[in-house]
Amino acid sequence: MTNTTITTDALHERVDAIFRKAGLNPIQASAITRVIVAAERDACKSHGIYRIEGALRTIKAGKVSPHAVPELLPQDAPALVKVDAKHGFANPAFELGLPVLIERARSCGIAALAINDAVHFSALSVEVEALTQAGLTGLAMCPSYATVAPTGGNGPLLGTNPFAFGWPREEQPPYVFDFATSVAARGEIELHRRAGKKLPEGWAMDSDGRPTTDPEAALAGAMLPFGGHKGSAIATMIELLAGIMIGDLTSPE
Repeated sequence: MTNTTITTDALHERVDAIFRKAGLNPIQASAITRVIVAAERDACKSHGIYRIEGALRTIKAGKVSPHAVPELLPQDAPALVKVDAKHGFANPAFELGLPVLIERARSCGIAALAINDAVHFSALSVEVEALTQAGLTGLAMCPSYATVAPTGGNGPLLGTNPFAFGWPREEQPPYVFDFATSVAARGEIELHRRAGKKLPEGWAMDSDGRPTTDPEAALAGAMLPFGGHKGSAIATMIELLAGIMIGDLTSPE
């Protein structure tokens, strides 16, 4: 086996070319490429170049609009920024709303960005890091496809429902965390499947609601929330705040 090392600029060029060839317009392709390259750079393998394949499947299945151009919506309140992703990936919608969010946070002291009609695809750490670069503290969250069983349940109801937090520090990298409310991100289970490795116990259940360490059975069944009822409660909170409160879909929808 030969290991090849390339620069982040070269990787960005290759990934961007893949998505443009798959039919994404420059706005969609460039934004999603930036997130993938950033995750690969940071050794976040479950959200790096491994995710190219999943994004291509999403495009091929027609679950995302490849020609979407996000739109900044009229603002209802000074501290609220809204972006319509037009059924494109969330990343270009975030990039469109980011400078307005920063300006509103500085003028109002606090601000929120709501992105609607988006297909989530990213490590949320990239988004909160962008806020820390502006000297701001950020919290990001979103629902995702129903793949996680709530505590006491025997089938998928909640998403992995990730959330991330970023805190700027002077002359040092920001303090950032980003994780799913499931025991492990779905990408980690997919990586175990690809490597032919069993899952640790307590990660998932099969389609009959029985505990499993088989990645295939887990992907056909449901993942489990971290921390039992505590993770389940946080995942439910994210459904309410990042789905229902902003007038968007919940994980089962």
